[in-house]
Amino acid sequence: MSYLTKFLSSSLLLSLLFISTKAANFEIRNNCPYTVWAAASPGGGRRLDRGQTWNLNVPAGTAMARIWGRTNCNFDGSGQGRCQTGDCTGGLVCRGWGVPPNTLAEYALNQFGNLDFYDISLVDGFNIPIEFSPTSGGGSGKCQALLCTADINGQCPNQLRAPGGCNNPCTVFKTNEYCCTNGQGSCGPTTFSRFFKDRCPTSYSYPQDDPSSTFTCPGGTNYRVVFCPRGSPHFPLEMVGEKSVE
Repeated sequence: MSYLTKFLSSSLLLSLLFISTKAANFEIRNNCPYTVWAAASPGGGRRLDRGQTWNLNVPAGTAMARIWGRTNCNFDGSGQGRCQTGDCTGGLVCRGWGVPPNTLAEYALNQFGNLDFYDISLVDGFNIPIEFSPTSGGGSGKCQALLCTADINGQCPNQLRAPGGCNNPCTVFKTNEYCCTNGQGSCGPTTFSRFFKDRCPTSYSYPQDDPSSTFTCPGGTNYRVVFCPRGSPHFPLEMVGEKSVE
């Protein structure tokens, strides 16, 4: 083996080792007074009773990823069933994205400049208050804790109300005004998007709400997603009494 080949092989190995250290850990915690069936794409799903956590390791370079919570679920012994909000293909272990309304923690790891891009999105509506925050590598500037803890379900406009949550107007009306389907610059803030933005200023309120809603951390940062973080509104008691068979 030539010196150059050895050098390139060693460099490649070191690069792979370096990249592998950049895999991110996501600590997903349920602080709600009711069970949440956490879901992740990629990652699957898991039942989380109050105070329980799920640690998810995500490979470097993962993009178009999301974490969300499902409520009022019923699953049988084989893990098949349905959820009132956030349901994904009728299974405990998700193999796709959830059905709105669901509050989303979205991310893409080790992208341009080896930065992680992350956000809280209400583009699919809202069902559970959420925190999405770095636990290493940041804490200030564009690498900071994000919160959406307003009582959006309780204050939801009548046109957007849904069982267990609050729909985004795109889900309800399916027009470019709310969905931005005609491309960049074809839509802007609306009365409905301002309802979400006023209550969760750092969250996506419509698809092109990028400037105030996208955040970055150095690649290799670890994160925490909390359902019902401290300061979240109280929920009706009927949500506490959910039942599930697993």
